[in-house]
Amino acid sequence: MTTLKSILAVALIGAWPASCPAASQLVIKATNKLQLARPSQTIELSSKQLQPLGAKSLNTVHVKDEAGKEVLCQAVDVDGDFKPDNVIFQADFAPGESKMFTLSVGKKVEYTKEDFKAYGRFVRERFDDFAWENDRIAHRMYGKALETWQGEPLTSSAVDVWVKRVPQLVINGWYMLDNYHSDHGEGADFYPAGDTRGDGGNGLWDGSKLWVSKNFVESHSLANGPIRVSFVLIYEPFDMDENGARASEVKRVTLDAGQNLDHYESFYKSFGMPDKTQLITGIGIKKKDIARKDIKAKQGCVTTWEPLKQDKKEASNLGCAIVVDPKLFVKSVEDKGNVLVLAKVPKDNVASYWAGFGWDKSGQFADYEAWAAYVDKFAQGLASPIEISVTTE
Repeated sequence: MTTLKSILAVALIGAWPASCPAASQLVIKATNKLQLARPSQTIELSSKQLQPLGAKSLNTVHVKDEAGKEVLCQAVDVDGDFKPDNVIFQADFAPGESKMFTLSVGKKVEYTKEDFKAYGRFVRERFDDFAWENDRIAHRMYGKALETWQGEPLTSSAVDVWVKRVPQLVINGWYMLDNYHSDHGEGADFYPAGDTRGDGGNGLWDGSKLWVSKNFVESHSLANGPIRVSFVLIYEPFDMDENGARASEVKRVTLDAGQNLDHYESFYKSFGMPDKTQLITGIGIKKKDIARKDIKAKQGCVTTWEPLKQDKKEASNLGCAIVVDPKLFVKSVEDKGNVLVLAKVPKDNVASYWAGFGWDKSGQFADYEAWAAYVDKFAQGLASPIEISVTTE
Protein backbone atom coordinates (compact mmCIF):
# COMPACT_ATOMS: atom_id res chain seq x y z
CA MET A 1 0.00 0.00 0.00
CA THR A 2 2.99 2.31 0.36
CA THR A 3 3.33 2.45 -3.42
CA LEU A 4 -0.38 3.05 -3.83
CA LYS A 5 -0.29 5.86 -1.27
CA SER A 6 2.58 7.57 -3.09
CA ILE A 7 0.71 7.34 -6.39
CA LEU A 8 -2.47 8.84 -5.00
CA ALA A 9 -0.89 11.43 -2.73
CA VAL A 10 -1.16 14.02 -5.51
CA ALA A 11 -4.91 14.17 -4.93
CA LEU A 12 -4.86 14.56 -1.16
CA ILE A 13 -6.61 17.84 -0.34
CA GLY A 14 -4.89 18.70 2.90
CA ALA A 15 -2.86 17.28 5.74
CA TRP A 16 -3.31 17.80 9.46
CA PRO A 17 -1.64 21.05 10.48
CA ALA A 18 -0.14 21.71 13.90
CA SER A 19 -2.52 21.22 16.82
CA CYS A 20 -4.51 24.10 18.26
CA PRO A 21 -7.37 24.44 20.76
CA ALA A 22 -10.41 22.49 19.59
CA ALA A 23 -13.64 24.25 18.64
CA SER A 24 -16.93 22.89 19.98
CA GLN A 25 -18.38 22.88 16.49
CA LEU A 26 -17.89 24.11 12.95
CA VAL A 27 -20.53 25.99 10.99
CA ILE A 28 -20.69 25.24 7.27
CA LYS A 29 -22.43 27.51 4.80
CA ALA A 30 -23.05 25.78 1.45
CA THR A 31 -24.29 27.82 -1.51
CA ASN A 32 -25.58 26.78 -4.91
CA LYS A 33 -24.58 29.67 -7.17
CA LEU A 34 -26.41 28.26 -10.18
CA GLN A 35 -30.04 28.97 -11.01
CA LEU A 36 -30.62 25.23 -11.26
CA ALA A 37 -32.08 22.74 -8.81
CA ARG A 38 -29.25 20.45 -7.72
CA PRO A 39 -30.27 17.26 -5.87
CA SER A 40 -27.83 14.95 -4.07
CA GLN A 41 -24.90 17.36 -4.03
CA THR A 42 -21.87 16.06 -2.16
CA ILE A 43 -20.21 18.47 0.25
CA GLU A 44 -16.62 17.44 0.94
CA LEU A 45 -14.47 18.77 3.77
CA SER A 46 -10.78 18.05 4.09
CA SER A 47 -8.92 17.14 7.27
CA LYS A 48 -7.37 20.60 7.15
CA GLN A 49 -10.80 22.27 7.16
CA LEU A 50 -11.94 19.97 9.98
CA GLN A 51 -8.80 20.35 12.10
CA PRO A 52 -10.31 22.97 14.48
CA LEU A 53 -12.65 20.27 15.80
CA GLY A 54 -9.68 18.33 17.16
CA ALA A 55 -11.19 14.95 16.24
CA LYS A 56 -8.83 12.03 16.84
CA SER A 57 -10.56 10.26 13.96
CA LEU A 58 -12.76 11.68 11.23
CA ASN A 59 -15.10 8.72 11.84
CA THR A 60 -16.32 10.61 14.93
CA VAL A 61 -17.42 13.76 13.06
CA HIS A 62 -21.20 14.32 13.02
CA VAL A 63 -23.24 16.66 10.81
CA LYS A 64 -26.57 18.34 11.59
CA ASP A 65 -28.77 20.55 9.45
CA GLU A 66 -30.32 23.89 10.43
CA ALA A 67 -33.20 22.12 12.17
CA GLY A 68 -30.76 20.11 14.30
CA LYS A 69 -31.45 16.85 12.45
CA GLU A 70 -28.56 14.43 12.02
CA VAL A 71 -27.32 14.27 8.43
CA LEU A 72 -25.76 11.08 7.10
CA CYS A 73 -22.02 11.57 6.60
CA GLN A 74 -19.04 9.42 5.66
CA ALA A 75 -15.33 9.59 6.41
CA VAL A 76 -13.37 8.87 3.24
CA ASP A 77 -9.85 7.58 2.64
CA VAL A 78 -8.31 9.37 -0.36
CA ASP A 79 -4.76 8.04 -0.56
CA GLY A 80 -5.05 4.36 0.35
CA ASP A 81 -3.43 4.44 3.80
CA PHE A 82 -6.59 3.15 5.56
CA LYS A 83 -6.99 6.44 7.42
CA PRO A 84 -9.84 8.84 6.52
CA ASP A 85 -8.75 12.13 4.97
CA ASN A 86 -12.10 13.83 4.24
CA VAL A 87 -15.69 13.87 5.45
CA ILE A 88 -18.58 13.99 2.98
CA PHE A 89 -22.33 14.47 3.26
CA GLN A 90 -25.09 15.36 0.82
CA ALA A 91 -27.86 17.91 0.45
CA ASP A 92 -30.44 18.99 -2.12
CA PHE A 93 -30.32 22.62 -3.29
CA ALA A 94 -32.95 24.79 -4.94
CA PRO A 95 -31.74 27.33 -7.53
CA GLY A 96 -29.46 29.85 -5.79
CA GLU A 97 -30.09 28.33 -2.36
CA SER A 98 -27.76 28.44 0.65
CA LYS A 99 -27.88 25.97 3.53
CA MET A 100 -26.23 25.88 6.94
CA PHE A 101 -24.82 22.84 8.74
CA THR A 102 -23.01 22.28 12.02
CA LEU A 103 -20.25 19.74 12.57
CA SER A 104 -19.21 18.36 15.94
CA VAL A 105 -17.29 15.45 17.44
CA GLY A 106 -19.06 12.54 19.13
CA LYS A 107 -19.08 8.77 19.12
CA LYS A 108 -17.95 6.86 16.02
CA VAL A 109 -20.62 7.17 13.34
CA GLU A 110 -22.53 3.91 12.95
CA TYR A 111 -24.58 2.92 9.89
CA THR A 112 -27.52 0.67 9.17
CA LYS A 113 -27.92 -1.42 6.04
CA GLU A 114 -30.68 0.95 4.89
CA ASP A 115 -28.24 3.89 4.93
CA PHE A 116 -26.19 2.50 2.06
CA LYS A 117 -26.70 4.04 -1.38
CA ALA A 118 -23.24 3.19 -2.76
CA TYR A 119 -21.23 -0.01 -2.64
CA GLY A 120 -18.61 -1.97 -4.55
CA ARG A 121 -16.38 -5.01 -4.27
CA PHE A 122 -13.87 -7.29 -5.93
CA VAL A 123 -15.68 -10.40 -7.20
CA ARG A 124 -13.14 -13.20 -7.28
CA GLU A 125 -15.79 -15.84 -7.86
CA ARG A 126 -16.68 -14.20 -11.22
CA PHE A 127 -13.17 -14.26 -12.73
CA ASP A 128 -11.91 -11.11 -10.96
CA ASP A 129 -14.69 -8.62 -11.71
CA PHE A 130 -14.80 -5.36 -9.78
CA ALA A 131 -18.46 -4.34 -9.53
CA TRP A 132 -19.87 -1.14 -8.04
CA GLU A 133 -23.16 0.71 -7.85
CA ASN A 134 -25.21 3.47 -6.29
CA ASP A 135 -28.95 4.04 -6.04
CA ARG A 136 -29.19 4.82 -9.77
CA ILE A 137 -26.63 2.85 -11.80
CA ALA A 138 -24.25 -0.14 -11.63
CA HIS A 139 -21.03 -1.11 -13.42
CA ARG A 140 -18.28 -3.66 -13.54
CA MET A 141 -14.74 -3.87 -14.91
CA TYR A 142 -12.71 -6.95 -15.70
CA GLY A 143 -9.78 -8.50 -13.86
CA LYS A 144 -6.90 -10.70 -14.93
CA ALA A 145 -8.60 -14.08 -14.45
CA LEU A 146 -11.12 -13.32 -17.20
CA GLU A 147 -8.35 -13.19 -19.82
CA THR A 148 -7.75 -16.94 -19.54
CA TRP A 149 -11.21 -18.22 -18.54
CA GLN A 150 -11.86 -21.26 -20.74
CA GLY A 151 -15.59 -20.59 -20.94
CA GLU A 152 -15.59 -17.09 -22.46
CA PRO A 153 -12.17 -15.37 -22.24
CA LEU A 154 -12.10 -11.60 -22.60
CA THR A 155 -9.21 -9.15 -22.60
CA SER A 156 -10.67 -5.69 -22.03
CA SER A 157 -10.42 -2.63 -19.81
CA ALA A 158 -13.92 -1.56 -20.84
CA VAL A 159 -16.49 -0.20 -18.40
CA ASP A 160 -19.57 -2.43 -18.41
CA VAL A 161 -23.13 -1.22 -17.71
CA TRP A 162 -25.76 -2.83 -15.47
CA VAL A 163 -29.10 -1.06 -15.72
CA LYS A 164 -31.30 -0.77 -12.60
CA ARG A 165 -35.02 -0.19 -12.04
CA VAL A 166 -34.71 0.04 -8.25
CA PRO A 167 -32.74 2.25 -5.84
CA GLN A 168 -31.63 -0.59 -3.57
CA LEU A 169 -28.24 -2.23 -3.96
CA VAL A 170 -28.35 -5.27 -6.25
CA ILE A 171 -24.92 -6.50 -7.26
CA ASN A 172 -24.49 -9.04 -4.45
CA GLY A 173 -27.88 -10.57 -5.15
CA TRP A 174 -27.29 -10.69 -8.89
CA TYR A 175 -23.96 -12.45 -8.50
CA MET A 176 -25.43 -14.84 -5.93
CA LEU A 177 -28.28 -15.90 -8.23
CA ASP A 178 -26.05 -15.76 -11.34
CA ASN A 179 -28.89 -14.81 -13.70
CA TYR A 180 -28.26 -11.10 -14.21
CA HIS A 181 -28.69 -11.24 -17.99
CA SER A 182 -32.45 -11.46 -17.48
CA ASP A 183 -34.59 -8.77 -15.89
CA HIS A 184 -36.54 -10.09 -12.90
CA GLY A 185 -37.88 -6.68 -11.91
CA GLU A 186 -34.67 -4.99 -10.76
CA GLY A 187 -32.83 -4.54 -14.07
CA ALA A 188 -30.07 -6.59 -15.69
CA ASP A 189 -26.87 -6.71 -17.73
CA PHE A 190 -28.03 -6.00 -21.28
CA TYR A 191 -24.96 -4.07 -22.45
CA PRO A 192 -22.24 -5.97 -24.35
CA ALA A 193 -19.11 -3.91 -23.68
CA GLY A 194 -16.76 -6.58 -25.00
CA ASP A 195 -13.40 -5.27 -26.19
CA THR A 196 -14.73 -1.74 -26.86
CA ARG A 197 -14.35 1.09 -24.33
CA GLY A 198 -17.91 0.38 -23.12
CA ASP A 199 -19.25 3.33 -21.17
CA GLY A 200 -16.23 5.47 -20.33
CA GLY A 201 -13.16 3.28 -20.65
CA ASN A 202 -10.12 5.22 -21.79
CA GLY A 203 -6.60 4.92 -23.17
CA LEU A 204 -3.79 6.99 -24.69
CA TRP A 205 -4.07 8.48 -28.18
CA ASP A 206 -0.96 8.56 -30.39
CA GLY A 207 -2.42 10.85 -33.06
CA SER A 208 -4.19 8.16 -35.05
CA LYS A 209 -4.80 5.19 -32.74
CA LEU A 210 -5.98 4.51 -29.18
CA TRP A 211 -3.71 2.34 -27.05
CA VAL A 212 -5.33 0.68 -24.06
CA SER A 213 -4.44 -1.43 -21.05
CA LYS A 214 -5.53 -5.03 -20.60
CA ASN A 215 -7.55 -6.29 -17.62
CA PHE A 216 -6.64 -4.92 -14.20
CA VAL A 217 -4.25 -7.02 -12.10
CA GLU A 218 -4.85 -5.54 -8.64
CA SER A 219 -7.64 -3.66 -6.84
CA HIS A 220 -7.93 -1.67 -3.61
CA SER A 221 -11.09 -0.29 -2.01
CA LEU A 222 -10.84 3.27 -0.66
CA ALA A 223 -14.43 4.05 0.34
CA ASN A 224 -17.40 1.71 0.40
CA GLY A 225 -20.51 3.67 1.28
CA PRO A 226 -22.94 4.64 2.49
CA ILE A 227 -22.59 7.78 0.32
CA ARG A 228 -19.50 7.16 -1.81
CA VAL A 229 -17.85 4.14 -3.34
CA SER A 230 -14.25 4.67 -4.45
CA PHE A 231 -11.58 2.18 -5.45
CA VAL A 232 -8.32 1.81 -7.34
CA LEU A 233 -7.47 -0.55 -10.19
CA ILE A 234 -3.85 -1.22 -11.14
CA TYR A 235 -2.87 -2.28 -14.67
CA GLU A 236 0.26 -3.81 -16.13
CA PRO A 237 2.28 -1.48 -18.43
CA PHE A 238 0.99 -1.34 -22.00
CA ASP A 239 2.26 -0.09 -25.38
CA MET A 240 1.34 3.51 -26.19
CA ASP A 241 2.76 3.86 -29.70
CA GLU A 242 4.42 1.89 -32.51
CA ASN A 243 7.94 2.84 -31.38
CA GLY A 244 8.17 0.93 -28.12
CA ALA A 245 7.01 3.60 -25.70
CA ARG A 246 4.99 2.21 -22.81
CA ALA A 247 2.78 3.50 -20.04
CA SER A 248 1.64 2.30 -16.63
CA GLU A 249 -1.81 3.16 -15.29
CA VAL A 250 -3.50 3.32 -11.91
CA LYS A 251 -7.19 4.16 -12.22
CA ARG A 252 -9.26 5.60 -9.39
CA VAL A 253 -13.05 5.39 -9.77
CA THR A 254 -15.49 7.34 -7.58
CA LEU A 255 -19.29 7.26 -7.59
CA ASP A 256 -21.55 9.15 -5.18
CA ALA A 257 -25.16 8.45 -4.29
CA GLY A 258 -27.77 10.16 -6.45
CA GLN A 259 -25.50 10.58 -9.49
CA ASN A 260 -25.49 8.98 -12.94
CA LEU A 261 -21.88 9.82 -13.80
CA ASP A 262 -18.74 8.32 -12.26
CA HIS A 263 -15.52 10.23 -11.77
CA TYR A 264 -12.52 8.48 -13.34
CA GLU A 265 -8.88 9.42 -12.77
CA SER A 266 -6.09 7.64 -14.64
CA PHE A 267 -2.65 8.17 -13.07
CA TYR A 268 -0.19 7.61 -15.93
CA LYS A 269 3.54 7.18 -16.07
CA SER A 270 5.13 6.93 -19.51
CA PHE A 271 8.39 5.25 -20.48
CA GLY A 272 10.40 5.88 -23.63
CA MET A 273 8.78 9.23 -24.44
CA PRO A 274 10.42 12.68 -24.34
CA ASP A 275 9.80 14.33 -20.95
CA LYS A 276 7.70 17.18 -22.34
CA THR A 277 5.43 15.00 -24.50
CA GLN A 278 1.78 16.07 -24.19
CA LEU A 279 -0.25 12.99 -23.36
CA ILE A 280 -3.71 12.78 -24.90
CA THR A 281 -6.31 10.48 -23.41
CA GLY A 282 -9.11 9.02 -25.49
CA ILE A 283 -12.32 8.26 -23.58
CA GLY A 284 -14.83 6.05 -25.34
CA ILE A 285 -18.43 5.01 -25.71
CA LYS A 286 -19.19 1.83 -27.67
CA LYS A 287 -20.59 3.13 -30.96
CA LYS A 288 -22.49 0.09 -32.24
CA ASP A 289 -26.25 0.81 -32.28
CA ILE A 290 -25.92 4.52 -31.38
CA ALA A 291 -28.99 6.29 -32.78
CA ARG A 292 -28.33 9.83 -31.56
CA LYS A 293 -25.16 11.69 -30.65
CA ASP A 294 -24.35 15.26 -29.65
CA ILE A 295 -20.91 16.80 -29.19
CA LYS A 296 -20.73 20.03 -27.17
CA ALA A 297 -17.10 21.10 -27.15
CA LYS A 298 -17.74 24.27 -25.14
CA GLN A 299 -19.22 22.17 -22.31
CA GLY A 300 -16.75 19.31 -22.78
CA CYS A 301 -19.67 16.87 -23.28
CA VAL A 302 -20.62 14.02 -25.58
CA THR A 303 -24.03 12.36 -25.15
CA THR A 304 -25.42 9.33 -26.98
CA TRP A 305 -28.69 7.38 -27.14
CA GLU A 306 -29.16 3.82 -28.36
CA PRO A 307 -31.75 1.04 -28.33
CA LEU A 308 -30.83 -1.52 -25.71
CA LYS A 309 -31.22 -5.09 -26.81
CA GLN A 310 -32.63 -7.08 -23.92
CA ASP A 311 -34.84 -10.09 -23.41
CA LYS A 312 -38.20 -10.30 -25.18
CA LYS A 313 -40.13 -8.56 -22.39
CA GLU A 314 -39.76 -5.01 -23.69
CA ALA A 315 -37.65 -2.61 -25.69
CA SER A 316 -35.69 0.18 -24.00
CA ASN A 317 -33.04 2.83 -24.62
CA LEU A 318 -29.73 3.71 -23.02
CA GLY A 319 -28.04 7.09 -22.87
CA CYS A 320 -24.28 7.33 -22.31
CA ALA A 321 -22.15 10.41 -21.69
CA ILE A 322 -18.61 11.66 -21.25
CA VAL A 323 -17.76 14.99 -19.60
CA VAL A 324 -14.28 16.54 -19.49
CA ASP A 325 -12.90 19.92 -18.51
CA PRO A 326 -13.68 22.06 -21.59
CA LYS A 327 -10.19 23.58 -21.35
CA LEU A 328 -8.73 20.12 -21.97
CA PHE A 329 -11.19 19.04 -24.70
CA VAL A 330 -9.41 18.48 -28.04
CA LYS A 331 -12.02 16.92 -30.32
CA SER A 332 -14.25 13.91 -30.80
CA VAL A 333 -13.25 11.17 -33.24
CA GLU A 334 -14.28 7.59 -33.94
CA ASP A 335 -12.28 4.40 -34.21
CA LYS A 336 -13.45 0.92 -35.16
CA GLY A 337 -15.52 0.35 -32.05
CA ASN A 338 -15.99 3.65 -30.27
CA VAL A 339 -16.98 7.28 -30.24
CA LEU A 340 -13.97 8.92 -28.55
CA VAL A 341 -13.45 12.17 -26.69
CA LEU A 342 -9.83 13.27 -26.92
CA ALA A 343 -8.61 15.39 -24.02
CA LYS A 344 -5.23 16.74 -22.95
CA VAL A 345 -3.67 15.13 -19.89
CA PRO A 346 -2.34 17.82 -17.51
CA LYS A 347 1.34 18.02 -16.56
CA ASP A 348 0.76 15.88 -13.47
CA ASN A 349 -0.16 13.01 -15.88
CA VAL A 350 -3.56 12.46 -14.24
CA ALA A 351 -6.40 12.18 -16.75
CA SER A 352 -9.63 13.20 -15.00
CA TYR A 353 -13.10 12.83 -16.53
CA TRP A 354 -16.69 11.82 -15.83
CA ALA A 355 -18.72 9.17 -17.63
CA GLY A 356 -21.97 7.36 -17.00
CA PHE A 357 -25.39 6.40 -18.28
CA GLY A 358 -29.15 6.67 -17.95
CA TRP A 359 -31.81 4.07 -18.79
CA ASP A 360 -35.32 5.04 -19.87
CA LYS A 361 -36.86 2.17 -17.85
CA SER A 362 -35.29 3.36 -14.61
CA GLY A 363 -37.90 6.10 -14.20
CA GLN A 364 -35.15 8.72 -14.29
CA PHE A 365 -35.15 9.72 -17.98
CA ALA A 366 -38.12 9.52 -20.30
CA ASP A 367 -36.18 10.17 -23.51
CA TYR A 368 -32.97 11.44 -25.03
CA GLU A 369 -33.84 15.08 -24.41
CA ALA A 370 -34.19 14.42 -20.68
CA TRP A 371 -30.86 12.57 -20.64
CA ALA A 372 -29.02 15.30 -22.55
CA ALA A 373 -30.48 17.96 -20.25
CA TYR A 374 -29.25 16.04 -17.20
CA VAL A 375 -25.71 15.82 -18.61
CA ASP A 376 -25.73 19.51 -19.49
CA LYS A 377 -26.71 20.41 -15.91
CA PHE A 378 -24.10 18.01 -14.56
CA ALA A 379 -21.40 19.79 -16.60
CA GLN A 380 -22.61 23.16 -15.34
CA GLY A 381 -22.36 21.84 -11.80
CA LEU A 382 -18.75 20.74 -12.33
CA ALA A 383 -17.92 24.25 -13.55
CA SER A 384 -19.67 25.80 -10.52
CA PRO A 385 -19.26 23.51 -7.49
CA ILE A 386 -21.22 24.14 -4.31
CA GLU A 387 -19.45 27.01 -2.57
CA ILE A 388 -18.34 26.21 0.98
CA SER A 389 -17.37 28.50 3.87
CA VAL A 390 -16.27 27.19 7.29
CA THR A 391 -16.38 29.11 10.58
CA THR A 392 -15.77 28.00 14.17
CA GLU A 393 -17.94 28.37 17.25
